[in-house]
Amino acid sequence: MPRPFLPVLLLSATLLATACATSASPGEANGGAATEGRGASARAPDPLLDAAIASDTRTPANVVRDAHRHPRETLAFFGVERGDTVVEITPGGGWYAEILAPYLRDGGRYVGAVVDPAAVPEGRQRDYNQKTRAALEAKFAAAPQLYGRASLVGYDPAQATFGPAGSADVVLTFRNVHNWRAASQAEGMFRGFFAVLKPGGVLGVVEHRARADVPANDETGYVGEAQVIALAEAAGFRLDARSEVNANPRDTRDHPNGVWTLPPVGRHDAEDAQKYAAIGESDRMTLRFVKP
Repeated sequence: MPRPFLPVLLLSATLLATACATSASPGEANGGAATEGRGASARAPDPLLDAAIASDTRTPANVVRDAHRHPRETLAFFGVERGDTVVEITPGGGWYAEILAPYLRDGGRYVGAVVDPAAVPEGRQRDYNQKTRAALEAKFAAAPQLYGRASLVGYDPAQATFGPAGSADVVLTFRNVHNWRAASQAEGMFRGFFAVLKPGGVLGVVEHRARADVPANDETGYVGEAQVIALAEAAGFRLDARSEVNANPRDTRDHPNGVWTLPPVGRHDAEDAQKYAAIGESDRMTLRFVKP
């Protein structure tokens, strides 16, 4: 069960009082030299971001995954700042929303882009989208002191629009590209990211990383890094930098149920639990693109 939410004044005081010291920026590798401006080399994180990550308003089960998802280093690498308008694509249960919405509340804005249930045929997928959106709406409504400026926008995957053109500073997507490729939606999604961003805006992508290119219908959940870069560049983005902050060299990428064999899903035989827990979550690319 999530811990009780703090009143907004107490939360603000907590964020200020518990702010952690900043550390060095995560390293960049494999090309994509950074430039000045919003896409510059990852800056030291804001102490209020540190405090939002450390806040006891987060769901305990989400906090456990910090060791695998590295939110502080990842958001610092993407250059997220407290005054930004940040659009997160398909936020799921709100793992990053629990950090970003309170952090952006007083100076920026968090927007969760979710699939409009009416835009997909009736069936399991529509039911899933309806439940996901309803759960996020309930989460936001239950804690206005945290999510008072957060909002959701519905989009049609066939004609992806995430808000007024040029309205966002940052677009973020975490482990979604494999789904869009399988549904033949990836090209349109990246064009939508480009359209909603301001010139100089950042697209941050984290995705399960295959050893090399994979077919669009690959069922492992992994995607080739070069394939993601090609999608972004075709939409008009420029690769600004790469980070290994979410790399996991223990991930062999040859699991019987793909990435879903690993935590947090853990789709494997009970006797293999220790084996896959020792591997941890998947090896992931972390890419920062800039809209020229």
